[in-house]
Amino acid sequence: MRAIRCLTLLLALFTPAAFAEGIYQVEMILVRQNAVPAITSQFAPEDWRNGAQTPAEGDMRQPAMTEEAAKLTADSQYTVLLHKAWKQDAGTVAISDGKEQFGHFPIEGNLNLNEERFISVEANVWVNQFDSNGAVTQSEQLKQTNSTVKNGELTFLDGGHLALLLKVSKP
Repeated sequence: MRAIRCLTLLLALFTPAAFAEGIYQVEMILVRQNAVPAITSQFAPEDWRNGAQTPAEGDMRQPAMTEEAAKLTADSQYTVLLHKAWKQDAGTVAISDGKEQFGHFPIEGNLNLNEERFISVEANVWVNQFDSNGAVTQSEQLKQTNSTVKNGELTFLDGGHLALLLKVSKP
């Protein structure tokens, strides 16, 4: 009987770490802040996915922040570039939008989620311009981290001319 209690205690010590990270509902709005001059960066790397997979078709969700997106669209200071929602496990997912050309998309990047005391977010997104042959001619990059994202709260990641409105919820 004593061995069972010790085993139960050991399992209780190790299982919270395994269950701390789970499935997240993610919604993001990528905007260009028109009043801020665009800052071009190096082209998006060939391996922009960095091994991450895109969310499966069944993981895609209908965006709920339509009111926020409508307000941004109505304001001439902002251009909404992307509005997507999906579910994902902790870790990194690849995000893309538009027609793929030679392995690149008009919008592409990664979103990494981890949970500690708060939810930690690392976003690395490129907005690409293509020439008539489909080669990337210019890229803008948003690279931001925030380690204090609270469950279900709207978070603003400001990258200067590009910004993300992000809502991460754990059901």
